[in-house]
Amino acid sequence: MLKLGRPATSAVLTAVTGATVRRVAGVRQLGARDTSRVLAALDTDPVASCMIAARVQEYGLDSRSFHGELWSCGSPAESLCFSGANLVPLGGSPDNLRAFADRARRRPRVCSSVVGRRELALPMWDLLSASWGPPRELRDNQPLMAISTMADLPADPQVRQVRPDELDRYLCAAVAMFIEEVGVDPRLGDGGRSYRKRVATLINSGRAWARFEDGQVVFKAEVGSMSRTTGQIQGVWVHPEHRGRGLAGAGTAGVVNVVVRTGRTASLYVNSFNATARRVYHRIGFRQIGTFATVLLD
Repeated sequence: MLKLGRPATSAVLTAVTGATVRRVAGVRQLGARDTSRVLAALDTDPVASCMIAARVQEYGLDSRSFHGELWSCGSPAESLCFSGANLVPLGGSPDNLRAFADRARRRPRVCSSVVGRRELALPMWDLLSASWGPPRELRDNQPLMAISTMADLPADPQVRQVRPDELDRYLCAAVAMFIEEVGVDPRLGDGGRSYRKRVATLINSGRAWARFEDGQVVFKAEVGSMSRTTGQIQGVWVHPEHRGRGLAGAGTAGVVNVVVRTGRTASLYVNSFNATARRVYHRIGFRQIGTFATVLLD
């Protein structure tokens, strides 16, 4: 795992507080020459870093296609942070997190959330909250769960990959799920063009799964990020009129099996207060391997 609690070995900035002298590494944006070291660092915590690892593996660190930046205070193995639509601290000492927060504060905020392992995301938010204002919602206990074997529950044989021509019907369910889960309409701002494009990309990549009944989506889930080792499941949703039928467990089991058959670990994270979902995932065979936290911002 990326090292926590250790100061970076390189330093270009000296901070003096009273009689205490503390050397703090300056933050730099990583580039193409750092790719192999970044991937090696992410490989030490493959489930928690899946979302970022998948991007690096697909695009490299070319900022034109990467849609974000990776920062470090020295070696990626000791400190790493992603800045983009989400701010994701991936590793570092308290001084490293402070340096990342300082860099984030100096720029116009582009992220809609701070997310990552709880032991990193919450201290990062503590450093940013005075400047970025109160969060829309703080979810400080989200079990990170994983499974590397076939699901213990039988899979729903009617759950299948969504076809490109089914985008509109699937999009209705995706929007409903997003509003229910996040509390905002993903179509705000640009009339839904960006969200539609994101959902279409998942469908065209074969990473959106659903059960249709009478032309309507009654269960859906996606593999939102797919790294070389891990598939991160997201957007699990059952139509309100069809809840209580066991669709979530059987449907998610089917998606788990698809991921596991590729030789990857299936993962997800869930809100601690969602006891029903946690029971379903436990019955499938997921086990908690860590804890995430998410700070949702307006």
